Amino acid sequence: MITLSTHVLDTALGRPAAGVALALANGDGDILFIGATDADGRCPQLPTVAAGRFRLSFEIADYFRGLGADLPDPPFLDRVSIDFGVAEASGHYHVPILVSPYGYSTYRGS
Repeated sequence: MITLSTHVLDTALGRPAAGVALALANGDGDILFIGATDADGRCPQLPTVAAGRFRLSFEIADYFRGLGADLPDPPFLDRVSIDFGVAEASGHYHVPILVSPYGYSTYRGS
């Protein structure tokens, strides 16, 4: 089995993004997990998975609205989804995301 982790960093404020709602789905769109980031911007409850295709979705506009950000309606970024593949039969995949109200980036971390 493969372990997954994520880390959401708020680049607008320069700190971890706590309380970001997120969901993990498989390639068929079946929801495997729903949760939120902790005070360090992490979600240690993500389940283990087998090889395949996945989507992590992050509720970015809700997070920034919760901080009091004045976002347009509709917001530029509402939900950010990252589609990624897991090829190995075992190991670890880290999927971090750096966010602001108007941009994001991601990569395969360690």
